[in-house]
Amino acid sequence: MKDKYINFFTDFGFKKLFGSEPSKDLLIDFLNELLRGREEPIKTLTFKKTEHLGASELDRKAIFDLYCESETGEKFIVELQKAKQKFFKDRSIFYSTFPIQEQAERGDWDFKLKAVYTIGILDFVFDEDKDDNKFFYDVRLTEQKTQKVFCDKLVFLYLEMPKFNKTEKELETHFDKWMFAIKNLSKLEKIPGTLHEDIFERFFEIAEIAHMDNDERSTYESSLKYYRDMNNVIATAQGEGWTEGRAEGKAEGRAEGRAEGEEIGLTKGERKKAHKVAKKCIQKGMSTKDISEITGLSVDEIEKL
Repeated sequence: MKDKYINFFTDFGFKKLFGSEPSKDLLIDFLNELLRGREEPIKTLTFKKTEHLGASELDRKAIFDLYCESETGEKFIVELQKAKQKFFKDRSIFYSTFPIQEQAERGDWDFKLKAVYTIGILDFVFDEDKDDNKFFYDVRLTEQKTQKVFCDKLVFLYLEMPKFNKTEKELETHFDKWMFAIKNLSKLEKIPGTLHEDIFERFFEIAEIAHMDNDERSTYESSLKYYRDMNNVIATAQGEGWTEGRAEGKAEGRAEGRAEGEEIGLTKGERKKAHKVAKKCIQKGMSTKDISEITGLSVDEIEKL
């Protein structure tokens, strides 16, 4: 492999650098930087199970990329979102309800909650903000008239990585350095001079491909191929003018006389293209979850293809 460092945006890269016990200090430093200004920084984190079921077996389940808890009981959902999803914000809100509900106590309980933070590291840009230079979103429940935080127990932090375009010379803060390191990791041949700090030297050391054994390298190569295949599929679909326009059909109801069995949302033409893209994804071994996010098709429909 020609690259010196792994690609952070692959599943392997994300889990190795932020989702494993040996690299937990990297995640803690990153989260503390995102939450700078709090009275008490995070000192320790405990990784928790990433799959969560609803109240019954029939309820929809949530599978987090990374889920952890601080020593004070605060919950952190950290998601790496590679593909644009029409209702991604809605999905974030839905996912946040699981850490909230699991805090419920039996018997006499006063409803006091620990804060839930949802962090989205996005490899895309929100459609409504394409022409905006803003790349960091700190979303909280606020009172509209005063713009004061109404409740600080639910926080959504989104990072639109494609919008971060600072060069090494322009890096001013620790936050800037994290953004630069994450976005440019696989493109670099050495640690930039401005990043010669203990935490970033650890980051680059763990990310160096030469330090991996054969099994890890094989796993990473598969993860990198998956990531590139996904990007190629998305680029192809966009080239056909499909992915950007397909969402409009979702807002339309089912027209009378439409072919039997079609779900509400996609027109016949859009559905045909969605099936075509989904089949390409299946051939490349992509997960049903990722295919659903790319195409807008339901999991059940994809599994029938």
